[in-house]
Amino acid sequence: MNSYSSLAQAEVTTKEMGLWLCVLVLVLRGLRLQPSAAAPSFSIDYTDKCFLKDGVKFRYISGSIHYFRIPRAYWKDRLLKMYMSGLNAVQIYIPWNYHEPLSGVYNFDGDRDLEGFLDLAANFDLLVILRPGPYICAEWEMGGIPSWLLAKPNIILRTSDPDFLQAVDKWFSVLLPKIKPHLYINGGNIISVQVENEYGSYYACDYDYLRHLEAVFRSYLGKKVVLFTTDGTKESELLCGTLHGLYTTVDFGPEENVTEAFEKQRIHEPNGPLVNSEYYTGWLDYWGEPHSTKSAEDVARGLEKMLELGANVNMYMFQGGTNFGYWSGADYNNGIYNPITTSYDYDAPLSEAGDPTDKLYAIRTVIGKFQVLPAGPMPPPTPKFAYGYVFLPQCVALLDILGLLSPSLPFYSSFPATFEALKQPSGFMLYRTFLPHDILEPVVLSAPEDGIHDLAYILLNGVYKGTLERNKINGINISGQLGDTLDLLVESMGHINFGANESDFKGLVKNLTLGSNIVTDWLIYPLGIDKAVSHSWPPVAPLSNGTGPAFYTGFFTTLGIAQDSFVKFPGWNKGQIWINGFNLGRFWPTRGPQQTLFVPGSILSSSTINTVVVLELQNAPEKPKLLFLDRPLLNGTQISTHKNQMQIWL
Repeated sequence: MNSYSSLAQAEVTTKEMGLWLCVLVLVLRGLRLQPSAAAPSFSIDYTDKCFLKDGVKFRYISGSIHYFRIPRAYWKDRLLKMYMSGLNAVQIYIPWNYHEPLSGVYNFDGDRDLEGFLDLAANFDLLVILRPGPYICAEWEMGGIPSWLLAKPNIILRTSDPDFLQAVDKWFSVLLPKIKPHLYINGGNIISVQVENEYGSYYACDYDYLRHLEAVFRSYLGKKVVLFTTDGTKESELLCGTLHGLYTTVDFGPEENVTEAFEKQRIHEPNGPLVNSEYYTGWLDYWGEPHSTKSAEDVARGLEKMLELGANVNMYMFQGGTNFGYWSGADYNNGIYNPITTSYDYDAPLSEAGDPTDKLYAIRTVIGKFQVLPAGPMPPPTPKFAYGYVFLPQCVALLDILGLLSPSLPFYSSFPATFEALKQPSGFMLYRTFLPHDILEPVVLSAPEDGIHDLAYILLNGVYKGTLERNKINGINISGQLGDTLDLLVESMGHINFGANESDFKGLVKNLTLGSNIVTDWLIYPLGIDKAVSHSWPPVAPLSNGTGPAFYTGFFTTLGIAQDSFVKFPGWNKGQIWINGFNLGRFWPTRGPQQTLFVPGSILSSSTINTVVVLELQNAPEKPKLLFLDRPLLNGTQISTHKNQMQIWL
């Protein structure tokens, strides 16, 4: 190429560059001349007594859903059904202990992918009302607060106790930065954030604690986000649960007078929007009590009354889901411990398995009177399949595989140590001692002052003798010889999630007595049953046919499908069940009301053999088998032998 050609090309290139610069300047000038798009906003209008979304009057009709009670494979299905019901928002809790199971160990993967759930809700144009705690209640293990905090036995939960605040601050330093990008004002879908949860129902009434939480939320989320509280309508609840600077909302069900309930809110918020943050569509179930229900007509009627008043409503629950594993909590009222069932069906508009109910359609009809419903049909129920009977021929006693379940050396203690002292968050621990002398005539092994939290299965030389139970059975007769092995397999039925006694230590929490003597010199085995079932099963051990705690294993195929099912326990008493290593939860058909456990199809294999493991804690049927059905049984017959529990229902 000659020099002339090079100069000519350079001149053309220079002219092109100049032209592009001129175009760029004009584009930038045009952008400056165009009015800038307003930033997203969500706020409270105290003049018109409403919420404002992007400057326009807004009312939400929301439903509660707990991502932590639903396998991730079903999140999309459930959110779509909520959207098609006419909801424009969902309300979710965040359980601290679900994401920080051990101090400083965080998990936001898989079923714990909180941000993935928020994004999925956004895909359906569902706004989010977020309730991050640190306490959430939710009938969840310890109300979402990690039980490892109780390793400091003098900690005072849900107060300005320095140890508690230090742990809360550390947790929020991890959680809240994840939340901030998802705020509506930052382009996400979270419109408001709750501070604590029904704090007025807690004994502490610590305003410094609430002020501290408010400051933490503001420091991470900014001054513009709407922060609110939720409490019942009693004067004492609203007195201790509210704080200036946090918007006051209330919760109540269809049995309350709507006008009177909102008048209680108006005492604290005379000029803001009316908000029922928990409108109860159903209720929880306790072991040993009938299945709770609320009529579709009553729920729909109450909803319509609130919407006629222009109120914002969140329905608790819209879908309940399942307390898989050991996640169900317990209530504590008047000194009585009431554990909650594995099913969290809640008689909600979407069933435990995510199926639309008559209640959903009644609610949808009401919503349609106030706003346009999405076009199209409601998605159908997920397919169910009755796989029939599955036999469990392999049996091994728990004591025969103690080394597998507790591979480390046991802890020695002169007196019993709690689960929390030995960093056992849930499940089971074995306490072993030896008879200090011959006991020729039976004497009472006793747990004074409800020293068993929550059940203890008693074995002498490996032979099952009976069960001690918190609030119900505190003594059992024992006889034997010097040196005989006395084992107590202690089960946690869930840390208290609601009630005055939040520091609910598990295990042997008081000294036991044998006759008039205190039992001492314990070997304590924390049991890692889930790990063993997931990674080391079936174990190599002698087969057992005796009573007492034992594992029963069976196998089945699904004929090329993997659909939801419900497993029934004919002839079984009480225990835990795993399928393919997944802990489905506790079963207790002799106590009721729940007779079946939900089996998500997502945990089944359609192409390989499925393994089912049952831990029976008392007495298994002579021919151990399970029955897989295509429908749930949540209100079965209960027959109890306890003198204070003689009830039968259908």
